Amino acid sequence: MRKVVSGLFLSLDGVVEAPNEWQFEFDEEMGATLAGTLESADTILLGGKTFTEWAGYWPTVTSGEDAGFAKWINESPKYVISSTLSGVDDWANSTLIKGDLATAVNELKAGEGKDITVAGSPTLVRSLLELDLLDELVLLIHPVVAGEGRKKLFADDAALKKLRLVSARPTSSGVIIATYHPAR
Repeated sequence: MRKVVSGLFLSLDGVVEAPNEWQFEFDEEMGATLAGTLESADTILLGGKTFTEWAGYWPTVTSGEDAGFAKWINESPKYVISSTLSGVDDWANSTLIKGDLATAVNELKAGEGKDITVAGSPTLVRSLLELDLLDELVLLIHPVVAGEGRKKLFADDAALKKLRLVSARPTSSGVIIATYHPAR
């Protein structure tokens, strides 16, 4: 069975929104972690907001330092979980999933292929955790307080969900890469 894996940038105060505004140096260890995700996954889950933001950008990238990721994400099958979008035809290899999230994800997990990665989409990550569909959560925890006015990974009233630390290691820039599995 395939795994569903999410990797997110996170500030010390739990912010995941707009990491480009608070994330500092992108170090070699962070790059290696993200490259490992690309090598082990061949399918992408996206929430509607992330899809909308990324569909206007990634298909236009054909050169430069982001060209490798752009090629991978543009060519990979993308499944968009959204109750508000009416279509996803503006980005090749994209399929809109409406309806029951658990059924759709379990069908993907039962299919052939490598891991399924969740790209960005913190709201989707929360839903996957709540439904016990997320198999691995990788947090790249930055030593920065992002501050008020930005969305956090978990709301203050989130239900208790226990996770098990699988690994944690600091990078040369002070980011901690922590990998968790749900305590099942």
